[in-house]
Amino acid sequence: VDRAQEFDDGFQLLSEAITEIFRKNAKSLSYEVLYRTTYNLTLRQFGERLYHGVKEVVAEYLESTAEEAIVPAFVNTSGESTGSGADAGANFLKTVKRVWDDYITAMDMIQKFLRYLDDKLPKYNLPHIFDMGLALFRDQVIRSEKYAIQSQLISAMLTQIQLERHGEVIDRTAVNSAVTMLSELIDTTTRESVYVVDFETKYLETSTAFYQVESQTLASSYDAPEFMRKVERRLDEEYERTTRCLSLTTEPKIRLIVETQLIANNLKTVMEMKHSGLDSMLSADKYGDLSRMYKLFSRVPAGLNEMRTAIKNHIMQLGAEINKTINADLKSTSGGGAQTAIRWVEQVLALQEKFDRILEFAASKDKSFQTAFNEAFEHFINENPKSAEFISLFIDENLKKGLKGKSEDEVDSVLDKTITLFRFLCDKDVFERYYKQHLAKRLLFNRSVSDDAERGMLGKLKRECGYQFTNKLEGMFNDMKLSSEMSGQFKEFSDQAVTNKFPMDLSVTVLTSTFWPMNLSSSPKCSLAPEALQACKAFEQFYFGRHSGRRLTWQPQMGTADIRANFKKSKHMLNVSTYAMLVLLLFNDVNGNESLTFEDMQAKTEIPENDLKRTLQSLACAKYKILTKETKGREILLNDQFFFNEDFTANLARIKIQTVANRVESEGERRQTQDKVDEERKHQIEAAIVRIMKDRKTMEHNLLIAEVTKQLGARFMPNPVMIKKRIEALIDREYLERSTEDR
Repeated sequence: VDRAQEFDDGFQLLSEAITEIFRKNAKSLSYEVLYRTTYNLTLRQFGERLYHGVKEVVAEYLESTAEEAIVPAFVNTSGESTGSGADAGANFLKTVKRVWDDYITAMDMIQKFLRYLDDKLPKYNLPHIFDMGLALFRDQVIRSEKYAIQSQLISAMLTQIQLERHGEVIDRTAVNSAVTMLSELIDTTTRESVYVVDFETKYLETSTAFYQVESQTLASSYDAPEFMRKVERRLDEEYERTTRCLSLTTEPKIRLIVETQLIANNLKTVMEMKHSGLDSMLSADKYGDLSRMYKLFSRVPAGLNEMRTAIKNHIMQLGAEINKTINADLKSTSGGGAQTAIRWVEQVLALQEKFDRILEFAASKDKSFQTAFNEAFEHFINENPKSAEFISLFIDENLKKGLKGKSEDEVDSVLDKTITLFRFLCDKDVFERYYKQHLAKRLLFNRSVSDDAERGMLGKLKRECGYQFTNKLEGMFNDMKLSSEMSGQFKEFSDQAVTNKFPMDLSVTVLTSTFWPMNLSSSPKCSLAPEALQACKAFEQFYFGRHSGRRLTWQPQMGTADIRANFKKSKHMLNVSTYAMLVLLLFNDVNGNESLTFEDMQAKTEIPENDLKRTLQSLACAKYKILTKETKGREILLNDQFFFNEDFTANLARIKIQTVANRVESEGERRQTQDKVDEERKHQIEAAIVRIMKDRKTMEHNLLIAEVTKQLGARFMPNPVMIKKRIEALIDREYLERSTEDR
């Protein structure tokens, strides 16, 4: 009986003290008395009983507080309260916060004087006093089934956030305090905080619903740039709200919802918006909008891939349009002007520069975007069968003399850009053939802007493709250098030939037939004038005196001549092609008013028909009309009659009459070029096959084809059918043999 009385007395003292603390009358209490009472009861083995008694007292307090303080506050939120719903919701949250703050303060005090009991609780397998208090608050107040406080609380918090999303100003501290409170309460089954279990799940559900509607509203109400600005603003708002108001653990979850609903679900919608989507941004170089799109799309898994593909398709579309217009221009211009080819390269370079800037300013120099852009350029450049020739013509134009208004540095910069286009070419050997033809003309007709520029370009090509690629080109330069030295020696030789003075000065360029692109082993049939023939014989005598066992074949289609022409009013020195010289010399034997027909000239000079037509065009239809023809227009007909233009006048004493300029090849010429390229490719493929088989000895057929393609890929893309044919040819010629076991 004494023990029972002892516990009752002690517990009553403690119970009254707890009640006083909850009433905020802690000043009247003696901490020492309360601690000693707890100490004695615990020591006398009443610890467990005391714990449960304290728990009951606290539970009763919470029950009455819920009913008297919290319920009246939330009853008002149904609309009976004065003031707006926002204020009522905030007031309710503040009431809950006040109750929570008072309760935490009280529980802290209670735990202090129950310290001795608290330290012994693990022995009874019971939670600490403060933890027990938190669990009671969770169950008696927040999750109270009797008063349904939980739904009111969550609803009030969600309403506050929703109001802020709609642009209203709310009291964030009220929401934040509720979040803090729920974060401190732990759910027993999941071991997560009540914030995560009760509030966050609901919050993410309502946010998803809100942003589904928001997504449709924004997509239907705004253009692409404004849509993206709104999305950016929403992302910033949510980040700021979560960090200031909610828990940081929610941030990635809410961010995912906004990104999924506003960005991932609208990728195509935004890019395809009429007059404001991706195509419009690219056309108008809107770096700011493109950069915003890049940053937003990079947030979702498929975003950048979609954007990359769309830009790649846009480039290919623009490239296809360039190809289409240029090819149409080529058909409409008779003879296919080189200017059209140059325009194609300029347009492609401009396009490349445009997308280089987009890559730098809008896509953060993203390597994957760079690759996609390159693939697009490579695709449409190789779609144009004339691209190799166009690029070579463009370089030719930039390396020719008289390129007005450009310094050497500017020319070098243009050539650097052109090299990037050259990289995109699949068939670099086709380019090499055209480049050799154009280089040959520049060297032979002395049209290069400078030797340094030519060698600089050669160096660029060598860096791209290696020594093999430029080997023959360097041989051409070497021939020019040796010929220059030989000219001096020949002049000395001709000065010594006192007995046989030549009627004309002769300068000869000797070309090694394997280096130069022309068919130098055979010479076009052509009747040289006696004076020229005599000079040629003299050079042969000089040359064979120094070199034995060599053969010289004269190439009149590639030479030039200076001739003096006497007109009625003036005299001029004309610099013309060898063919033009032969044509003009015919008029020495014709009376002033007599004419020669095209057929007459062809019969006397034996110049090939096409060459003669081009020669007459330059003499009778160009800027300086040394000859006149009866019919109007540039076309030369077989029965056309030509007269010497005695009335010709010009301000210059020395006039250069160039043969009709470089033009793009006709279909027939292109086929011939392709045939020659294919012939060269046969040898290269065979050489590669033999190289590989010498190394591997035995190899499976398909692997051999793959290895050949890999080795030759830098020069051209070999056709598997062609490789198979070359393997067959090598088997026939006994370089290879098939395995007897497995055909």
